[in-house]
Amino acid sequence: MNRFNPRKLLHSKWTAVQPRNREKHFMVIACIEDEQATITGVELEAVHSRRSEILDWRRLQDSELWRQGWH
Repeated sequence: MNRFNPRKLLHSKWTAVQPRNREKHFMVIACIEDEQATITGVELEAVHSRRSEILDWRRLQDSELWRQGWH
């Protein structure tokens, strides 16, 4: 399990353990918050293709799917 503070996710770097569409390295470009300013999701951008996707931030805690930093 990856441990981190959700408030420090913005501009963090991530590596997908199983690359999809030949995309492996991602960066958090936005944090999505609800009305109470609680983070509910993040917008990840692939480094090479610039494709972005929205993901529940809790999925980044799964070390079988994501690694913190670029590996």
